Amino acid sequence: METDDVLDGAPTADTAARVREVIAAAGVSQREFARRVVMDPSKLSRSLSGTRRFTAAELARIADEGRVDAGWLLGTRSREKAAAPTVGVDGGRPLQIVRETVRLIAEHGFHAVRVADIARACATSSAAIHYHFPGRAELLEAAVRWCMDEDTARRATRLAEADDAAAELRQLIALQTPRTAQQRRQWAVWLDLWAEAARSTAVGRLHSEYYRQWRETVADVVRRGVGQGVFRAGLDPQAAALTLTALIDGLATHVLSVGGPSSAAADAMHAALTTHVTDTILAP
Repeated sequence: METDDVLDGAPTADTAARVREVIAAAGVSQREFARRVVMDPSKLSRSLSGTRRFTAAELARIADEGRVDAGWLLGTRSREKAAAPTVGVDGGRPLQIVRETVRLIAEHGFHAVRVADIARACATSSAAIHYHFPGRAELLEAAVRWCMDEDTARRATRLAEADDAAAELRQLIALQTPRTAQQRRQWAVWLDLWAEAARSTAVGRLHSEYYRQWRETVADVVRRGVGQGVFRAGLDPQAAALTLTALIDGLATHVLSVGGPSSAAADAMHAALTTHVTDTILAP
């Protein structure tokens, strides 16, 4: 079982039922709710069915999205949650602020970005930024969550288009190869956040949890591929996912370190990943 020390107690048999209530109250599909709480849809499905237990970090995000007390999900407290400032990034000025924050993090680094810089990029004042986001920490966390949300949505769309697990894996590799300016910007943010994860900051822990979800997504694809007979029989999904994601990380770091757009470096990365999958994962 995955563990996290964010909440006291442990998920009970009734936790899944309470999460279902939260999803129903949100009035969205299960997949859309998973996207909102930055959770892989397959993990949410398994947790709701009882074949997997929610981590405390996941329950904390579900409680935030559903505006309920996290302890209520665990069965230890009442449902009501104390009012807290709402940080919305659905559109308008908040979305512009978050997007500019992501761009500045990618260009200058996590710790170099100031509220004044973000205000200047948005052609507004620092006071206007604080109207939507109480402080720099809340703004940076919102930017990280938005990045994760966007990545999860793109991944879900690509996987839905695939015919089998082999096609799913090819789609994931394409998504992780930094060819476009948007992909390079996303990778620049991820690389900076790894340093935060090493320091065990709040944003770093959020990134670490998301990275575990990403690796589990790859493991789930491998697991399905073995079952479909398109991947090698007896392949260990977790080991294969660990190796492949580590290879993706290393190669993407190299592509970004080349400096400036480099289609040759991205092409070489994609070719190396394709060769690895062919040699070690695809059924002979």
